[in-house]
Amino acid sequence: MLHGELPPEPAALIQRASRESPSDALLREAKGLRYAQRWFEAAAAYRRYLADFPTASRQADARFWLAASLEGDQRWDEAAQAYTDFLQRHPDERMLGKEARLNRVRCWGIRQWDSPKAAEGLEAALTDGLDDVQVAAALQLARRQDRRAIPALQKGLRMTTTEEACRLALQALGVQPDLAGTSTAGRFLVLRIQEKGKPDVVTIRIALGLARAVGSYLSDEQLRQAEKKGVDLSRLMDEALKAPKGTVLFSLEDAQRKTTLITE
Repeated sequence: MLHGELPPEPAALIQRASRESPSDALLREAKGLRYAQRWFEAAAAYRRYLADFPTASRQADARFWLAASLEGDQRWDEAAQAYTDFLQRHPDERMLGKEARLNRVRCWGIRQWDSPKAAEGLEAALTDGLDDVQVAAALQLARRQDRRAIPALQKGLRMTTTEEACRLALQALGVQPDLAGTSTAGRFLVLRIQEKGKPDVVTIRIALGLARAVGSYLSDEQLRQAEKKGVDLSRLMDEALKAPKGTVLFSLEDAQRKTTLITE
């Protein structure tokens, strides 16, 4: 190689450049921008792909990722409309279709106070064919105390991923969660309180679905101990569900009493 000449390109790069079509190159550029979280530029690149290559085989992917890029750029209304466009044009895309529905609900949830269209979208999603979408919409509507969310929230109690959120949302609405048939049904936590200098132990059984109430039985000193020991009181139900019966979830002691929590 003579002085000043550039080194030859690796054969793999030359081969890829010779094989890559203009549409694939543009899609690769859009993907790179999206990975770099350059959302505005990524959305523009996906729009250019859709406009310049209307018959390309990856139109569905481009439409979905256009919507996701708009969402990343916090253009909620545009993102929701782009997800709708994807769903209307590509109704057979099952996996991306579910994600599009859920992501659209998230965008609508953010805009529901300021956009009548977003509020209407959430209301319509309560009758979506996918239970996951119904529950996601209900959780968003519950944030503004919309009682039309209640049936879907009760349904969400039977889904492990939304059980706790739905229970809290129902309680915030003043509705008793129907825990029959849920993972917490028939499960209890046992709180044992031993006062210093007294032989008797006070035993309190708490329904697993009400695990957050445990904190109300602890003194300020015990709450500080729990924090130091890494005991997350907000996740007691999750921990109890994973633990076998008889597991000690924590034991905390202050000057007056010792408090132990056990799964039953």
